Amino acid sequence: MNNSNVIEFKDVWKTYPMGTEEVKALRGVNLKIKKGSFIAIMGPSGSGKSTLLHLAGILDTPTKGTVLMNGKNIEDYSGKEQAKLRRENIGFIFQRFNLMPQLNALENVMLPMITADKEKAKKLLDKVGLSGKYNRLQNQLSGGEQQRVSIARALANDPTILLADEPTGELDTQNTKIIMELIKDLNEKDGLTIVEVTHNPLSAEFATELIKMQDGNIIR
Repeated sequence: MNNSNVIEFKDVWKTYPMGTEEVKALRGVNLKIKKGSFIAIMGPSGSGKSTLLHLAGILDTPTKGTVLMNGKNIEDYSGKEQAKLRRENIGFIFQRFNLMPQLNALENVMLPMITADKEKAKKLLDKVGLSGKYNRLQNQLSGGEQQRVSIARALANDPTILLADEPTGELDTQNTKIIMELIKDLNEKDGLTIVEVTHNPLSAEFATELIKMQDGNIIR
């Protein structure tokens, strides 16, 4: 495994204004995410997990400190370059799937593609076990199947990093295991770097590294 850092946080602070006060979501976080790692981040609500994930996905910038992507400060990229970096390097999986209900499974997977490719979208749906369900709409799919479409969509542009925000939060135990086995395979067989935020200890068990957060700090 290549031990280079794909994402690195150096003394990262993130502060949000709330009325006349400030909420410190992250308080001087230092973290190195190695290429090919599978990290689960746990902690109570308000501990800073999702803020950390948003910064890793270049969806936000730190108030103070530095976030490096492949060794380069994300703030040194222009807005256009940041968007390109997200599109070409990072896949996102969300708790509530975020599918477009008016589109079928195939169309949802094709949606973020830089160049629309129906055959590639079919192969991705096959990969996540949805062969033959290309034309199903969201309301014709179970929760587990919707999350599989979401994973196929996250893989549409061949990312090197997969960021998962509570990927099993809406799923029962059986579907949690199925989805996490699938994500683990993407890490072990395809070499994707995985960062998962979760409240679910079962979901976290599939990761090879566990980070615990509290009050904006990494405590373990």
